[in-house]
Amino acid sequence: MNIKNNYLSVFQWFIYLLANSIALPIVIGNVFHLSAAEISALMQRTFFIVGLSSFIQGKFGHRYPIVDGPAGSWVSIFVIFANIGTQQGLSLMETIRTLEAGLIVAGVILFLLGITKWVQHLLILFSPIVTGTFLFILAIQLSGVFLKGMVTMDSSTGQLDVRSFLLAIFTFTFIIVLSSKAKGWLKNYAILLGILAGWIAFLILGEGRQSNSVVSTDIIKLPEIFPWGFPVITGSVLITTILFTFLLISNTLAAITAAEESIPNNKGQFRVRLNRGTSIGGVSHLLSAVFSTIGVVPLPATAGFVRLTKQYRIIPFLFACGIMILISLFPSIVGFLASLPLPVASAALLSTLIEMLGIAIRSLTKQPLNDRNITIIGLSLLFGIGIMFLPDDIFNGLPYIIQNIGKNGLLVGTLLAIILEQLWKSKN
Repeated sequence: MNIKNNYLSVFQWFIYLLANSIALPIVIGNVFHLSAAEISALMQRTFFIVGLSSFIQGKFGHRYPIVDGPAGSWVSIFVIFANIGTQQGLSLMETIRTLEAGLIVAGVILFLLGITKWVQHLLILFSPIVTGTFLFILAIQLSGVFLKGMVTMDSSTGQLDVRSFLLAIFTFTFIIVLSSKAKGWLKNYAILLGILAGWIAFLILGEGRQSNSVVSTDIIKLPEIFPWGFPVITGSVLITTILFTFLLISNTLAAITAAEESIPNNKGQFRVRLNRGTSIGGVSHLLSAVFSTIGVVPLPATAGFVRLTKQYRIIPFLFACGIMILISLFPSIVGFLASLPLPVASAALLSTLIEMLGIAIRSLTKQPLNDRNITIIGLSLLFGIGIMFLPDDIFNGLPYIIQNIGKNGLLVGTLLAIILEQLWKSKN
């Protein structure tokens, strides 16, 4: 029975790695008008980097079972620069090469902060209020991404595909019910069972088509290096990336903090884990640039998955990462896995945000909710979340660096929380 549970644990981790790798490459592919073949190749490289980065983090970095996946925060940067690049007269490919340079700059900064242990000196900036604010806004931002993934349009009518949406709701509800009401292995494997049930339902009802999947005729295909071209650095990207690194540090800090809250009887060593996690995060960003993918980061939402499934052990996680690396080399397998319906993957990921929000709220309430703390939390959340609802062109005409910051609610909310925490000192 123990061996069976090990196999199921590895398989469930693999499915979770897969679910976190599918949605955002499709989003970026559409933003930069990539062809179906280019999106498929991007997905293959994403699978490779997700598996490799998660493995080296779990083995040599923070050493927690935390999935490294395409960062929603980096997606917002990619989308913002796609719009700004057009204003500057750059082609989409020229813009994406500047973003590769941004990944390299961020990777070098993170690596240096980690190996020199300077990141420890920045811990004073990341109080529970800052960490909780970051997690809260990130959950809200990701909820929008995942809800959009659940809502698909009928190609023949141009209207909401009601049947597909209802199947996504079924998948989400199935996972929530199992995780809250079931016992034993049914509870522990709720996400795996939910994804499989949703996928099967899609296939039975003929909704399992995947237009973005193009299968290569190659049996084995190694991921390409710099398929988008060599990086090009610009002043706008350099300044934005330096500021954005604070967000990446808070992301790593939040992921490790959430893992410590979710995994019982862990050994601690928080500062050591943070140093290693930050330096390996730099390596992951360099790999993301070399293989032209979205920047991958430790996903704080993994803590929600761990809480739902009770998957605390590192060994099944590392095996799943190895499988992810291996299957990325086989285009036919990538093509099959990429046929996992986006609404199903999105619904499964949305279910993990409930626990992530819980961690955020607990972090925000670690300190007394006095006038100072409530004001800092309120201002940070109101501005961080409110910016997400502003029109895309509201900052047009302003300096590009202001556009880069102003359009990113997660960056604004987190930086505002850091600034207010430092300027408004508590009497205690």
